[in-house]
Amino acid sequence: MVLQSEIKSALSYASSKGYQIHPDAFAMLKSLQGDLLKVVQDVIKQKKSGGPVIVVDDVEGLMGPVSPAEGAPAEQKAEILMDSSPAVNTGEGVDGYAMLFKSRFEKTMRILAQRPDSRRITKISAVRQNAWAGSVKKESGVGNAGTQVIAGLLMSRRQRKNGVELEIDDNTGRMQIIAATEEARKAATMLALDQVVMLELENAKGVPGLSVKSVFSPDIPDHLPSRSKSESYAVLISDLHVGSKYFMEQEFLRFLDWLSSDDEIVRKISFLCICGDLIDGIGIFPNQDKELLMTDAASQMSHATKMLSKIPKRIKTFIIPGNHDPGRRALPQPSFPQATSGALYSLENCTVLGNPAYVSLNGVKVLMFHGQSLDDVIATTPGLSYQRPAEAMKVLLKARHLSPTYGGRTPIAPEAEDMMVMTEVPDILHSGHAHVTDVDGYRGTLVVNSGAWQAQTKFQQTIGITPSPGIAIVVNLATMQPFKKDFNQ
Repeated sequence: MVLQSEIKSALSYASSKGYQIHPDAFAMLKSLQGDLLKVVQDVIKQKKSGGPVIVVDDVEGLMGPVSPAEGAPAEQKAEILMDSSPAVNTGEGVDGYAMLFKSRFEKTMRILAQRPDSRRITKISAVRQNAWAGSVKKESGVGNAGTQVIAGLLMSRRQRKNGVELEIDDNTGRMQIIAATEEARKAATMLALDQVVMLELENAKGVPGLSVKSVFSPDIPDHLPSRSKSESYAVLISDLHVGSKYFMEQEFLRFLDWLSSDDEIVRKISFLCICGDLIDGIGIFPNQDKELLMTDAASQMSHATKMLSKIPKRIKTFIIPGNHDPGRRALPQPSFPQATSGALYSLENCTVLGNPAYVSLNGVKVLMFHGQSLDDVIATTPGLSYQRPAEAMKVLLKARHLSPTYGGRTPIAPEAEDMMVMTEVPDILHSGHAHVTDVDGYRGTLVVNSGAWQAQTKFQQTIGITPSPGIAIVVNLATMQPFKKDFNQ
């Protein structure tokens, strides 16, 4: 968040140079990373027009690509890279879950195989058979400079007097190991339960047997994100909750009116991504009926579809379901059932996908995931909260898995293939569910939680969640610079 002192300094500087800043340009400036005063100084140095007002075009001139010619349509090349819908319902019961976790292990191990240390991975059964009690047995041929590497699913994590105890399971057995050093403890507490992890083990002084020397998550690599070759924008929103008494219909209609306006930014919008919870649903939580304006899902979907039909046809729209929407709640979720949501499929500019889904927007890879698993990540990871959902989303990127924890708040289906493994590195990870707008970056990936269009509910009041509704996140796909557009005023 930009501090008020920085904003005051930037405004004072612009004023001292005889310039005013248009509100839309100022909203974009505040969303840019770096020192706001320096950014304003650079904009004034490179200002294209001679007028006394800094406008959006002046900011974009600093950001990079040239805008399309007046009246020319923005580039619009969309491709579906992965839709979870066609492959769901392929597993069943205990055997299905066995296949799911085998798939998770194998897919994530292929990701770990790209790390140099992965060549040293030893099966847990081999470690146990060699019985390292106090020193490495060189004649066994195992070990490297007194250390050894194992990898597997993190089955449990417990605080002990001498450190954090991790229980790791590969396809040959299980092993309990202590993370005793401060660095290892800190890394261990940031792991997501049931994710795949790689551990370097050592014989440490004062610690009986083997202990954790280093912790490695599969993680995404540092990378440069793909960018659109010409300037175009994508708008990211989620969590409308149509049908709820708390749905902010006037603000959402204001957003739809903006999409149909002649605003200079709107002319460059090519895509809209809606990340689940179109409706509030029925029977999602106890006594929900007391918070509903529309008490059946069909009416809610009909009203939501009617509003979405106002989106200009030139804007390609991608929609995935959330845990409040019709259909199954277990992940991965198939797309909205046609029987109850058929009108949604009739919108000619809308593509309805499952949860999760990968789409390419002018070459920029966007991973859309509603974000149910953020509940489990926030509940089990020290220091995380709903007020900074982007931090919890980074845990998912590090685990290379969208919903690692089994048996928590998030239902997971027994699929033959684990479609929640992030085999591809996204340029943008877009989620909702938390109802708090939060934008950050991690190793080249833009992390966006796009908030909600529902005011604070009584349940959110009881657990201390303060939502930030009525805001759309706009991303310049040519520069990967995001900014917020607020429709509360």
